[in-house]
Amino acid sequence: MQLSHNEDHNFSLDKFESMLKTNDVLFFDADEFENIISHYLEMGKIGLAKRAIKLGLSQHPSSINLKLHKVEVLVFENKLDRANEILSELYLLEPTNEEIFIQKANIFSKQDNHKKAIEMLETALELTLDEADVYSLIGMEHLFMEDYENAKFSFMKCLEQDEEDYASLYNIVYCFDFLNQRKEAIDYLSMYLNTNPYCEVAWHQLGKQYFDDKDYEKALTAYDFAIISDDTFIGAYLEKGKVLEKLKRYNEAIENYRITLELDDPTAFAYLRIGRCFEKLGADDLALQHFTKCVHEDPLLDKGWIALTDQYLKKLDYQKALYFINKAIDIDEDNVLYWKRYAKINNRLKFYEEAERGYRKSLELGNYELETWITRCDILINLGEYNVAINNLLQAEEFYPDTAEIEYRLSGLHFLLNEGEKGYFHLNNGLKIDPEYHIIIEELFPMVFQRKSVKDVIKIYIP
Repeated sequence: MQLSHNEDHNFSLDKFESMLKTNDVLFFDADEFENIISHYLEMGKIGLAKRAIKLGLSQHPSSINLKLHKVEVLVFENKLDRANEILSELYLLEPTNEEIFIQKANIFSKQDNHKKAIEMLETALELTLDEADVYSLIGMEHLFMEDYENAKFSFMKCLEQDEEDYASLYNIVYCFDFLNQRKEAIDYLSMYLNTNPYCEVAWHQLGKQYFDDKDYEKALTAYDFAIISDDTFIGAYLEKGKVLEKLKRYNEAIENYRITLELDDPTAFAYLRIGRCFEKLGADDLALQHFTKCVHEDPLLDKGWIALTDQYLKKLDYQKALYFINKAIDIDEDNVLYWKRYAKINNRLKFYEEAERGYRKSLELGNYELETWITRCDILINLGEYNVAINNLLQAEEFYPDTAEIEYRLSGLHFLLNEGEKGYFHLNNGLKIDPEYHIIIEELFPMVFQRKSVKDVIKIYIP
């Protein structure tokens, strides 16, 4: 009985690996070695590939293809000089072997000489029968140079040669996206689908273009066609769910997300989206269940912890909210929105030192909203940190000059520090800007407000 290609390939692999275990030396023909080496390279098992190359060349010392595999490994290991030496020897033997030029291109690419790499690949293009792969490599070199127009052209040429090269299709769309050519992307994908109407990948990418264009009905149609083309295409169900959320069709969105849970192992993202949909439907208990499943599935998904935080904030359960916001911050400590929540929760719990830390971190991370400066100031006043509060307000004043809320607070703080001249200066400034806001003095600094001299100044502006 004659073995199929795959069976023959597996037999060769099993035979080779059995040989390694027993230290026997068995004979393989050159083609078998090539298949074995290619398999290990694709699997990233460089050590095994090197052993196969060494043994292969010992049995077939004149094999150019095995030597080219050796070059491939040398390039991977950055042994470029040795790789170049072998390629020069091979060129003398087979000057029309396109693989020689492809490997030369790999060397130039490693050296960041992408223009020279493209020159080599263009030579390979003239020699090869497999133009698609070479066009794909040329496209990648253009991407390295951030030349998206030429990269796009090369990937298109690749797709012309091989309509099922979906990696090139993704790269074409990537170039369109980078160039902000959404209409052109839609036109290209539509043209491609005219000749490949059952390509789920193209329908999926077309749907994403319509989604980004906020044309949700067309996006929905595209995702439906993707699902018709492949009813196990998880990405299409997920994206369709997102569209249905935008259209406020939350129950239908939940149905699509649930299909993904049935098709493959559950994902944290699907649980998160289902939870968000239940949230919109006012079913907070079901939302909470799915957010819990979300963080159980992926404890490193900070958005899941934030969703739980917000649920418990709605319930006014600040202790649990604090626990969950700490989880989110542990994952992404540079997220300013997380620190704002942290600050607000601690403030509600009257953990003022931690609340101040939260607002300080928010400011350090670039959140310069007036509310952040003001709330931090009020907490610092509560903590008796008057000088720190003043410095905080002076920084705020750089972003919000002539702001009554700042001036009245500066006035009260300076009075507390027995700096009357500065106190009256800022009090007058505040009254000039907005006299009605003088209530800040009364609420935050009642002892200052009771001063006759302060009341006299206020009466000038509010008789």
